[in-house]
Amino acid sequence: MSTKLEMKDYATVVRERHSVRHYDAAATISREELKEMLAEASLAPSSSNTQMWRFLVIDDPEAKQTLLPIANNQKQVVEAAATIAVLGDLNGYRELGRINDMAVKAGYMPEDFAKQFTENAVKLYAALPPERLRNIVQTDGGLVSMQLMLSAKARGYDTVPMGGFNPEKLIEAFSIPDHLVPIMLIAVGKAATPGRLTVRLPIDDITSWNDMKKG
Repeated sequence: MSTKLEMKDYATVVRERHSVRHYDAAATISREELKEMLAEASLAPSSSNTQMWRFLVIDDPEAKQTLLPIANNQKQVVEAAATIAVLGDLNGYRELGRINDMAVKAGYMPEDFAKQFTENAVKLYAALPPERLRNIVQTDGGLVSMQLMLSAKARGYDTVPMGGFNPEKLIEAFSIPDHLVPIMLIAVGKAATPGRLTVRLPIDDITSWNDMKKG
């Protein structure tokens, strides 16, 4: 793990993370450190541990300019050190055999269980309706995205998740295969100005216990 930045504790990270839209264009993040953040993000949970997320890191100035109109001309995609396109792999469940083989070699899973689990799970995912599979990769993509933003903040970087982009044009411009579904863009870099502070609804207003009936 990189030692360039002192890692913050979770209580600080979760309270200091805010969406930042203005970045120091001179600040860069090494690919090594970006890979560390992505590796930490990929520790997020996923359906049957299929890990059906994929990342397209856009850090080249020319590629950023290509992304700019696709992202509705949001300047953070050219000012931030990188923008990460989080993608969901509709064929990602096919990697489950390799994932479970790795778990067996690590001593985390018995070989016979891994074989049966893989066979059953792959059969299940292959039979799912397309919309159900898309829902799964969208959900898992949200989990990995949030973890990525927290990992970045722990290193002193800022982020902003973006749903305002044209997925069809993103797919075309960056040669994204048909089985990969764009989920969101996440700009990451050094803030030029702080993110706008926001408030949250009281937890008692949004939480119920055991059933949702009122009164």
